[in-house]
Amino acid sequence: MSEATFELRQALRNLNLTEAAQVIEQTLMDAESKEWTCRQFLGQLLRHEINRREEKQLAKRYRWALLPEIKTLDEFRLEEQQSLSKRQLSQLRELLWLEQNYNLIFLGPPGVGKTHLAIGLAVEALKKGYKVSFVTMDALVQLLKTEAISRASQYKMKRIYRSDLVIMDDLMFMAMDRIEANLFFQFVNKLYGQTSIILTSNKGPEEWAELLGDPAITTAILDRILHKSEIIQLQGDSYRLKHRQTIFS
Repeated sequence: MSEATFELRQALRNLNLTEAAQVIEQTLMDAESKEWTCRQFLGQLLRHEINRREEKQLAKRYRWALLPEIKTLDEFRLEEQQSLSKRQLSQLRELLWLEQNYNLIFLGPPGVGKTHLAIGLAVEALKKGYKVSFVTMDALVQLLKTEAISRASQYKMKRIYRSDLVIMDDLMFMAMDRIEANLFFQFVNKLYGQTSIILTSNKGPEEWAELLGDPAITTAILDRILHKSEIIQLQGDSYRLKHRQTIFS
């Protein structure tokens, strides 16, 4: 590397253009061999910097989201889910509901694709620059109960509160006591109006009071979740059972 190239790389680093600095030598050689203009050379260098920054930010958002697995909407078996049309799926993919702070509630028996849909929408949101957090209901309750005494829980909850979209999987999977129900209400209240929520549950809102155990708290939670929401009832047989793998030929 020539002294002039070395100084140019150092200048890029001083300007915090670290990705461009890593490829400056190769880009200069490409510019010379392909007879680029100064504008073409600069454009190529800056595009590389921007693309690498976007890739790193996307990877960071994925780590932040803590998705249990990566599933896309293109992989969703829409032909096996008659309760959701292609047009409705396209509308969900557009994420206008997220821009308007709407909530989505996916209801249905186990295995019909509730979590797949939630993760698929999370992937779409991540690609468009939104911050997403995924948490199962039992994990959320544990975080809420230990937030006051655990730095790890405080850190995780802070990350969740800063998200644009929070996915709560298996809502009402287990009954809560009064303390847990109150903590859950406070959590929903903090998200209300500023963060979109996706809930998946095999129990409808009319059954939540039984599991929360307190009619007043249930009413307050429902009031905030359902105020701006779309409830999508999924039906059918379990995908997992229908497409289960076997060890026998």
